Amino acid sequence: MLNSSTPYKRSQSLARGLAILQVLSTTPSGSAQISELSQRTGIHRTTVKRLLHTLIAEGYVKQSRSDTSYRLSHLVRQLSDGVKDDDWVTEIATPAIGDLLQHTLWPSDLCTLDGAAVVIRETTHRFSSLSFHRGMVRRRLPLLTTAAGRAYFCFCPKQEQQQLLAIIQAEKSPQSPLAHDALFIRQLIEKTQQQGYASNEGDWDKENRVAAIAVPIFYQNRVLATINLVFLKHILTPEAAATRYLTHLNDVVREIEKQLNRCDIDLGRDRI
Repeated sequence: MLNSSTPYKRSQSLARGLAILQVLSTTPSGSAQISELSQRTGIHRTTVKRLLHTLIAEGYVKQSRSDTSYRLSHLVRQLSDGVKDDDWVTEIATPAIGDLLQHTLWPSDLCTLDGAAVVIRETTHRFSSLSFHRGMVRRRLPLLTTAAGRAYFCFCPKQEQQQLLAIIQAEKSPQSPLAHDALFIRQLIEKTQQQGYASNEGDWDKENRVAAIAVPIFYQNRVLATINLVFLKHILTPEAAATRYLTHLNDVVREIEKQLNRCDIDLGRDRI
């Protein structure tokens, strides 16, 4: 269709590319598969794939290294506020956790807060020869029974801890009784803060074979994300893993925090 105010034809390719960017900026998870993009835009899958390759080449879209989903890159910040802060963290951290895998061989997850849980945004499970899982992206991990969740909860401000506890107490989940146990919460926070990392050793009933350690990523005096290291508990204890790998984990966090400060991202509204 022609716009009566201009003699130029509408660029169909540009319009379709913008439609894809719009969908990516409004998806709840911040990412989408080709099939979802095709369904929501009405554009044929082959055309969607071709346009995505162009957007990737121009730096506006990134393909996840963990699965086949696509998400906006930080370059879109120059055009709008569509890209989420979590996407900034994911883009900066993805190469870093890839480097971490070279030192540890065990897989890691990058997680951000999502209600009364943390959700996996990126992972190296797909690339680890020691991984016992593959489809980990967007999996939710409870705050009080996983290392990644505990790293967020135990290092976030006290006021936020109380808000999170109130949410967990109100829900009907296996971690709800723990949120009502003041002694457990106090000891968990004290132990985690004292040792400088969070841990679990089969505490999550859905993954009782698994142990992990995790550390927080800070930005502007708040926890922005966490990174864990996952292993089988009959092979390593959290203490042994910390002795071997905590230095590497902390080095990765320092590098990510340095890049976050260099980018000077806007955290925006509260997460709770």
